[in-house]
Amino acid sequence: MPKPRESLISLDATAYYHCISRCVRRAFLCGEDAYTGRSFEHRRDWIEARLLQLGQVFAIEICGYSIMATHSHTVLHVDQRLAESWSTQEVVGRWHQLFSGTELSERYLREESLLEVEQQQLEDLAEIWRERLTSVSWLMRCLNEHIARKANEEDQCTGHFWEGRFKSQALLDEQAVLACLAYVGLNPVRAALAETPEDCDYTSIQRRIRTVQAPSEPSEATSGAVQVEDATPPPPTQPPEFYPFVGGVREAMPEGLPLHLTDYLELVNWTGRAVRADKRGAIADDLPPILDRLGISSPAWLQLASEFETHFCSWIGQAEHVEEACRLGGHHWARGIGACRRLFQSG
Repeated sequence: MPKPRESLISLDATAYYHCISRCVRRAFLCGEDAYTGRSFEHRRDWIEARLLQLGQVFAIEICGYSIMATHSHTVLHVDQRLAESWSTQEVVGRWHQLFSGTELSERYLREESLLEVEQQQLEDLAEIWRERLTSVSWLMRCLNEHIARKANEEDQCTGHFWEGRFKSQALLDEQAVLACLAYVGLNPVRAALAETPEDCDYTSIQRRIRTVQAPSEPSEATSGAVQVEDATPPPPTQPPEFYPFVGGVREAMPEGLPLHLTDYLELVNWTGRAVRADKRGAIADDLPPILDRLGISSPAWLQLASEFETHFCSWIGQAEHVEEACRLGGHHWARGIGACRRLFQSG
């Protein structure tokens, strides 16, 4: 029996989620329909622009995405502390970037004076909106409804565009997050639409690689400074629209993915060559060191990077983390826990 969505998305268990949206029947999100000859490539720009916009409005960061012909993947991080730090005015202002709000909230933004009872009503309304701005379901609703309306208008039709709302998977630990990001970023490689990660159009991995490769301009503070040969090189530049990689877990940990960006890029590059059947001879003998640190064997990793959706259902991570998520959600068993025991090494 399907589980209620509120029991699958629990911020007490994890802040990371993998969401998949698929089109119904022969509907095309983007790409070219060989049956009709119509091209829907421009819809990739629609969904990419909308997703990045929502990441700036919601208290939910974009960790990764991949936009395919009939479906899309997003990897999200919910930042409750950020939402709690917002003032009432900021919450109302963010909500109005997506919705018209109410007459009361419009008056508030115009800085008109409110009665005491009206102010309390506004505060109560802002708390509802604050909660929605940390909701994965509301973000996916704002994404999918927007795209469905534009696609139906373009196709001059009505009815469902998406196959249900969306599928979500909770990523319970560092291993699960990294495996999911690699799986999502390499979708075009597995589909034989690209040869390398940097060729994967409309993916987060391509945007991250291009940002790293782009020449950086020296800041005013360092432009006239004497270069020191043994100086520590600056960390690679990261796209501001994404949740950043901030390195391994340590004290005074900044907000971000608990991984080094270079480790992630090296691992995805190695994996991209490994999952292509016609390039197996080009795979280097040495494995990315991060696999040893995470305790994942190369065969297990390649299964994760190629068949992530196949092995798991709602919760993904080390078996003990899945069991804890089941307990928090009031479930006795989770489909895919056997694969978690087999593919993820317990810490």
